[in-house]
Amino acid sequence: MNVLRYLTAGESHGPQLTAIIEGLPAGFPMCAAEINRDLARRQQGYGRGGRMKIETDTVEILSGVRWGATLGSPLTLVVRNRDWENWSEKMSPLPEFRDESSAVTRPRPGHADLTGALKYDHDDVRNVLERSSARETAVRVAVGAVAKQLLGEFGIRVGGFVTGIGGVLAPPPALPYEELWQSAAESELFCCDRLVDEPMKRAIDAAKASGDTLGGLIEVQVIGCPPGLGSYTHWDRKLDARLAMALMSIQAIKGVEVGLGFGVAERPGSQVHDEIFPNAAYQENGSASAYSRTSNNAGGIEGGMSNGEPILLRAAMKPIPTLYKPLRSVDMKTHEPFEATVERSDTCAVPAALVVAEAVVAIEIASAFLEKFGGDSLVEIHRNYSGYCQQVRHA
Repeated sequence: MNVLRYLTAGESHGPQLTAIIEGLPAGFPMCAAEINRDLARRQQGYGRGGRMKIETDTVEILSGVRWGATLGSPLTLVVRNRDWENWSEKMSPLPEFRDESSAVTRPRPGHADLTGALKYDHDDVRNVLERSSARETAVRVAVGAVAKQLLGEFGIRVGGFVTGIGGVLAPPPALPYEELWQSAAESELFCCDRLVDEPMKRAIDAAKASGDTLGGLIEVQVIGCPPGLGSYTHWDRKLDARLAMALMSIQAIKGVEVGLGFGVAERPGSQVHDEIFPNAAYQENGSASAYSRTSNNAGGIEGGMSNGEPILLRAAMKPIPTLYKPLRSVDMKTHEPFEATVERSDTCAVPAALVVAEAVVAIEIASAFLEKFGGDSLVEIHRNYSGYCQQVRHA
């Protein structure tokens, strides 16, 4: 069984963010421009802060690719931090630059600051916030863009849109997902409904003026996914569990739903479960299965496995904890009450969270795909996948 693994490293104000990906097959075209496109998307969105004016994220591919194609060896991706030049002493690995006077001792409510300092026995909260920062997601977006390219080789696409910011909701119209993704791409808020853009912007402006922040709701979809990714045989191989973990790993995400999500608790079973019908025309219309559904309340996953329908996921992002109107906290050095430290931050990063969510979903789907169809080369995987599709079509 092929295993797709990746590891990230780097601090928010360190020299760079790095990812090493293992398990990619040899021979699939690697396009740095596609990675940079998603890195640029992550930096967009109404309500972003000053850091986005400093950084212009681009990827460097340092290993695993030759002449535009993967080699099958580990892939190394690097995203440089342009702000490093202003932090080269404060974040230096060398002991001679140690400066106790610059220690951050006032943890911010809602961040990893206090608990991280207690866990790792740090007396300077910067040792925590540099890694727990959402800046880390830049290199995860790069990994996700690689996963998207791999999935695209097999007709699987990942996209999404924002459906709410600060209580202003924008439910998507009933259109094909590709059209919704295109509409969202034309919005500063990655929202499908232009009429809601202005109310959302006003809510963000009001929050910024009062020193506050806003969270929101995002939706991610995977289309073209074959049935059978994941497994019912072990709890840790269930696809919905893996996707939920991936989404919950994103900074500030506090809730995840699959399909109807919490809505299943409000309906009887007859209005929840997706009935199965014969797909009589599957040989003529090119469908991947001899079975069809008229609803998708399960969100494309049943029993921990993809069922061939679009995979539908939602996530709720809390407001960013760094407020310009600081909340109350306690100084870890003196134990005196203070207002929490203010770090440079965004008023709203919900559109950016959508891009990160697409990335981590793509990574998990690609991982499950390689577990099912994996081989050492792209040619071998195509052969494995083609044989399975024939099996499913005639089941």
